Amino acid sequence: MEFPNVFICAGTDYSTFTHFVPAPYLRRAFTLKNSPRSCRLLVSGLGFYRVWINGTEITKGLLAPYISNPDHLVYFDRYELAPYLAEGENVLGFQLGNGMQNAPGGTVWDFQKAAWRSAPKLSFAVDIGAVRILEADETVKTAPSPVLFDDLRCGVRYDARKEIPGWNEPGFDDGGWANALIAEAPKGEKRICGAEPILPTGRVLRPVSVKPAGIRGGYDPHKLVKDIPADKEMSRTGLLFDFGENNAGIVRLKINGFPGQKIELQFAEFETDGDIDYTFINFYPDGFSQRDVYICAGGEAVFEPPFTYHGFRYCLVSGLTPEQVKDDVLEYIVCSSAIPACGYFRCSDETANTLYEMAERSDRANFWYFPTDCPHREKNGWTGDAALSAQHMLMTMACEKSYVEWMRNIRAAQKPDGSIPGIVPTFDWGYTGCGPSWDAVITEIPYWTHYYTGNTQILEENADAIDQYLRFASGKRNADGLVDYGLGDWCPVGGVKKVCTEFTNSVSLMHMALNASEIFLDLQQPSRQEAAESLYIDLTNALCKKYIDQKTCVAESGSQTAQSMALYYGLFRESELDKARQHLVNSIHENGDFLDVGILGARCLFRVLTQAGEAELAYKMITRPEYPSYGHFIEAGLTALPECFELRTVPAEGGSACHHMFGDIKGWFISDVAGLEWWGPRQNILIVRPNFISKLTFAEAGCTAPSGEELRVRWERQGEDVLLTVSAPRNVHSGVVLPKGWELAEPKPKESSYTVRVIRK
Repeated sequence: MEFPNVFICAGTDYSTFTHFVPAPYLRRAFTLKNSPRSCRLLVSGLGFYRVWINGTEITKGLLAPYISNPDHLVYFDRYELAPYLAEGENVLGFQLGNGMQNAPGGTVWDFQKAAWRSAPKLSFAVDIGAVRILEADETVKTAPSPVLFDDLRCGVRYDARKEIPGWNEPGFDDGGWANALIAEAPKGEKRICGAEPILPTGRVLRPVSVKPAGIRGGYDPHKLVKDIPADKEMSRTGLLFDFGENNAGIVRLKINGFPGQKIELQFAEFETDGDIDYTFINFYPDGFSQRDVYICAGGEAVFEPPFTYHGFRYCLVSGLTPEQVKDDVLEYIVCSSAIPACGYFRCSDETANTLYEMAERSDRANFWYFPTDCPHREKNGWTGDAALSAQHMLMTMACEKSYVEWMRNIRAAQKPDGSIPGIVPTFDWGYTGCGPSWDAVITEIPYWTHYYTGNTQILEENADAIDQYLRFASGKRNADGLVDYGLGDWCPVGGVKKVCTEFTNSVSLMHMALNASEIFLDLQQPSRQEAAESLYIDLTNALCKKYIDQKTCVAESGSQTAQSMALYYGLFRESELDKARQHLVNSIHENGDFLDVGILGARCLFRVLTQAGEAELAYKMITRPEYPSYGHFIEAGLTALPECFELRTVPAEGGSACHHMFGDIKGWFISDVAGLEWWGPRQNILIVRPNFISKLTFAEAGCTAPSGEELRVRWERQGEDVLLTVSAPRNVHSGVVLPKGWELAEPKPKESSYTVRVIRK
């Protein structure tokens, strides 16, 4: 396969907040003497593209081909055109969006300074067999499209009066259209996109209520965009559509409008005092914070905004007449990367089920080619969030292909000194200030992908980058042999960190070194394995010397985060475990059985409590309705997991309401409540480790192996006993580990699928 080298554009002018440049149409007619059996199209649109053949759209999904730094990687998609071709004239049609090629909405992260910034550009080639019959060049015709402005983060302005009927069909007269220009080719490596496309999930939400409302005042733009004028023409009143859940996607507007009628769609997560509230999403000038504008041509029309998406529960619609407000005037099309589910959890407690669903919604709403930190405000691939979520996402989503692709982008973003940024893709932002707890993505994703899928290639592809990073981080150690740079236990309860960053970052680097050692051992790279193991030992010793009190078995400050991280990552000796665990449990009791952690502590706390025989306490801390807890999110009316435990009365006082970084409770419910702990296809071992939470009458979980085989565990109470059912393929070896005070009524059957009775000792 030979990638085309020529990129074309409609012009060199590009959009800004104050200067709109329409997304271009590009059209190329070609003639065939007969219909071929196979005809392949290679296409790359930077930043995004849509493609039609003879008037039929064949674009793989939203935001094609990918979201990347084009000076690192340039993505192409491949299509089979033969089913759409005919003898005689045929037409390829394209529409280009800004995407990462020109991202005015990325100002806060310096995307406006990107060396690659330009007007959108296109490359394509058409092959029949081994013969290339067509490539992008100056003969391609171009004209402005009705998309007057588009931005991944900010939204779309669309004027239907500027639509050009038949522009992408044979027989259209493009004599008045301009010729395309040859554009500067991007510097990145060309490759076919291997990640799952972004598609509608099949869920279409209708509003649960519609009422008159306005826009809450007090919007204060970020200092970097404060000097950009607000949209003075924006409406500030309309009808507030509440779709009942916070998610991600686009809307479908169905309207019989009159020419020139302007419909404004303002999206937000929050409603405050009856008005829509986006005061927290302040990275944009007012009027550009998740807002679509549609101008009617007249008559029946359906509008779905291209080249953008939104994270929202509420939409304030301005410009509708009362007669136009029909039941289906506005629908919420939920979208995400089309990644199959591979795990589930259910139980008898609706609080736990709802929290699992909220965590699942947060994962999906934030998976757009790669994990993002929030679908409404940033849409950035924050590495720390992804590192924390890698295990539970792989337990419940078959996201291997998307992870493999994103890791290519992380490697491409790695500096020659070994450092990696806090967001990927990036231009040159985020290389300082994040530290090992964020950089852990470079080992966490390969490690857990290999663990749950058996994919060794992801280890091979990332081995050099991991080794390079460890050399970089090792050079950052201070006189105590530890590292003290970067972020710490982010978003802690109360907004105050209870553990120092030297401890959390050094523990994170220590764990990275351990994972790297296992990766290099698997790859039979002994010198790298020895270096990683040596770094692990050095950091372990340095941490124990400075932060572990061997008499009291207390780590650092003794906070929930410090103690649970020390336990989870193995800083205590075997003889110290009981005392260290008891200190953690006592400190929790002293705190009223409430959690008191940030994102790093939350990743460890509940799993450590289970190891200590305190699954009941962990379950209580998660599900209780009072602040701070996960259950309090439900009490507060949230439908996804938020960025922090501080639930504000005013959104600007806290974080967003759709993050995945606190989502490890998904994995905990599966492995530590239902008891399904699968050690992946290479070991093919199923450890059934249930905890019979007193509040529950049953719990069950399942996972799908890469082979397609199902593993399931279910327990349910029958009087004083518990009936435990395990279903697994014949080649899976399984064992049962019961909580203290329980035993099997009879020996475990030798079969891989069985039902046994569990009784109290």
